[in-house]
Amino acid sequence: MSYNLTIEPLGQTIEVEDGQTLLDASLRAGIYLPHACCHGLCATCKVQVVDGEVEHGEASNFALMDYEREEGLCLACCAIPQSDVTIEADIEVEPDALNLPVRDFSGIISRIQNLTPTIKGVWIQLDEPDGIRFQAGQYINLHIPGDKTIRAFSLANAPSLGREIELNIRLVPGGKATTWIHNELKVGDPVQLAGPYGRFFVRKLADVPPIFLAGGSGLSSPKSMILDLFEEGCSLPITLVYGARTQDELYYHDLFKELAARHTNFSYVPVLSNEPAESDWDGRRGFVHEAAKEYFNNDFRGHKAYLCGPPVMIDACIATLMQGRLFERDIYSEKFFSAADAQQVRSPLFKKI
Repeated sequence: MSYNLTIEPLGQTIEVEDGQTLLDASLRAGIYLPHACCHGLCATCKVQVVDGEVEHGEASNFALMDYEREEGLCLACCAIPQSDVTIEADIEVEPDALNLPVRDFSGIISRIQNLTPTIKGVWIQLDEPDGIRFQAGQYINLHIPGDKTIRAFSLANAPSLGREIELNIRLVPGGKATTWIHNELKVGDPVQLAGPYGRFFVRKLADVPPIFLAGGSGLSSPKSMILDLFEEGCSLPITLVYGARTQDELYYHDLFKELAARHTNFSYVPVLSNEPAESDWDGRRGFVHEAAKEYFNNDFRGHKAYLCGPPVMIDACIATLMQGRLFERDIYSEKFFSAADAQQVRSPLFKKI
């Protein structure tokens, strides 16, 4: 049995299928509700139920207190309607957002490439003739065969190439999904996925120079965003500061050097944190935030920054950017978490990042 969901302050009413969550129904209708972990742990998707009844599902008692449930609050990622429901959500209008509906896709693995000793490039040819329409910086959820495991991976290709998508997947020690991808997945294997997800994209209407700060496989989204900007003929200064531990972990290095040689408005700043002192590396050494601080002379004013990488890198970059007089309104970070990540306490000062 399906129910109607009315979302305020938008005043839009959509249908929710039997057993479907409020968040999933909204995203598939092209309506973005703030969310992050999708495991009922981080409370980002907390909304007010104005009318109707919901089942709270697996919402944790930490993310949704008993008194909040009594006051009619719920977590949209877990809540399943038991009647027609009206909710009030904190929906921020983003003029640059495309608000694309989430869809299910099937495809086959068309190519697998070792990008570094721990990161594989995985290309998926989608069965849908028009491919997936997405905004550079978004991600998909990949279904892992055998159970209900789903993992989120950023799209690394430009949106113009939506028929064959690229994922950059790092092997996580002990990780069930990434171990399967690295050790068992083969060219020709069928896969299922859903997307696009995420609210990470270039704020193009602002018309200010973007800075991309990335580490490890966090290069996926900036690669897509930078390629998209070039395809659109962006003439603003574009800077990529990309960090890895060693030279063999620095992937797409030649691509970005070639882009910097071809586009006078693009600066590529690679930095290595653990490269042997006796190696032939003559570039920067240290960490992403240190390289960015040096390159911009500790003054980031007049830019927007886009951060992708491990949490420790992102935290260090945020501190450096703010010390260099760039503040929350101009700092954005990829925002999807594993169930483990979602349990980490994040500062309420950074609601957007």
